[in-house]
Amino acid sequence: MVLAAQKLNSEINIINKDFAGTRKLKQNQEIVQYLNDSTLRIWYNDQDEDYETHWHNAIEIIMPVEEWYEVTISEEKFHITPGEILIIPSSSLHSLHAPSKGARFIFLFDLHFLEKLSGFTSISTILGKPIVIKKETFLPVYDDIYDLLIQMRTEYFSDSDFADIMIYSHLLELFSLIGRYRISEMKLSNTRIYKQKEYIDKFNEVLEYIDEHYMENLCLESIAYKAGFSKFHFSRLFKQYTNFTFNEYLTHRRIKAASDLLAMPDLSITEVSLAVGFASISTFNRIFRQVNKCTPSEYRRKHNPLHRL
Repeated sequence: MVLAAQKLNSEINIINKDFAGTRKLKQNQEIVQYLNDSTLRIWYNDQDEDYETHWHNAIEIIMPVEEWYEVTISEEKFHITPGEILIIPSSSLHSLHAPSKGARFIFLFDLHFLEKLSGFTSISTILGKPIVIKKETFLPVYDDIYDLLIQMRTEYFSDSDFADIMIYSHLLELFSLIGRYRISEMKLSNTRIYKQKEYIDKFNEVLEYIDEHYMENLCLESIAYKAGFSKFHFSRLFKQYTNFTFNEYLTHRRIKAASDLLAMPDLSITEVSLAVGFASISTFNRIFRQVNKCTPSEYRRKHNPLHRL
């Protein structure tokens, strides 16, 4: 235990040596301070400071090591304690509340360059909503997930030439573990294993199709027919597989694409709206505000492309 504590103290000194000691917020957007202009940061936070509602392009993973930590994501409150892990989706509005004493590790990753990887679409649906990882709910994979985070932390502290590559390889392994576990927990009509795999492959194809055609006039009935299911059977399985309804996922995909396009100053808000598949600018403005708690114009003003890969 003494050696472990000494090792942790040594690691903390290394990780925080390039960190200013505070998180920079600008008009509700956090400007993530990545290490040496990379696309990741891991830091030891023992501050008792609260952070008001904000968002950032990075996915955030919080792992308390002493005392609790409280996070509110889109009005849903999460109270996490040592041994628990919270994954906060990128671009989601959230606030942070710390106890008077305590500590936690915070992992921040920009995932934009991973989006073109085959199979990442199905992972991104899982990462579209907050995930709380507890030993009792993720028992078969919990130890592996926890160990991967420790390995990422160790690589980051080591300051080696290939630390970023190793950390992202561990992160992808972590995502795979979560994805496979979630799939194994699905109740796909009590079908046999080979049939479940067939369903999973089919829904991966559905997600890839939506990603390629979200700007078109897609409807539940046509997608269900293309997948070979009835509308009601497809709806139930889609919800189980993605944790979204079909319409929720389509909206999620369109708003995500719109957020990226708003970084291009030569496109008008109307052009962005039409490019991602919204029939009217009023509908686009209303839904965008519901999702991001700001208008597209406000989002564009706050958006800082210098911190995007």
